[in-house]
Amino acid sequence: MNPESIEKLTKIFAKFPTVGQRTAYRFTYYLLKKNNTEVKELIKALADLKNDIKLCSFCFNPFEGEEKLCSICKDNSRDISTLCIVEKETDLLSIERTNRYKGLYYILGGTISGLKKTDISNLRLKELAERIKDVKKFLGKDSKIKEVILAFNSTIDGEATSLYLEKALSSLKTKTTRLAKGLPTGGELEYADDNTLISAIEGRK
Repeated sequence: MNPESIEKLTKIFAKFPTVGQRTAYRFTYYLLKKNNTEVKELIKALADLKNDIKLCSFCFNPFEGEEKLCSICKDNSRDISTLCIVEKETDLLSIERTNRYKGLYYILGGTISGLKKTDISNLRLKELAERIKDVKKFLGKDSKIKEVILAFNSTIDGEATSLYLEKALSSLKTKTTRLAKGLPTGGELEYADDNTLISAIEGRK
């Protein structure tokens, strides 16, 4: 039987996305072989992550700095009239990597599984409506969001979330579009290649 400290750390690793029990054990034993200096570097990096990183007051993208807005939201060259809603931070990074989308982003914080009430309550829906209604309040710029792009994975949960948002945002009289079907069914934005994402963005409707 493994020592308690090994089991404890393994259970923590097993909670990470896509990490199973076997991989979690590999992580634990990998760290066990590292010297004290390397382990201390990891501990410091984790502490810095929690102490130095904060969420953008508009889009909720993690960033480091003294200001309230991330580098994307405070960039005057961005198109404030377009808002791309994504599930998570890695989806934002994937779209931004294409260098084709020049609008703003909003990280919803999850998706809706079969329209469960618990899923809906955990999403940043109220905050989203506030930002669409009053951009100036958050960015200090006179503008109006004319188009909301629903950029979710081509999965059942992604489809359910898009449908829910289309209905929820209909009262705001803002144009709502979705990414084109360049993404394969069941595909995730995080793992899509740049060309596929570019086609999906430019062919949105």
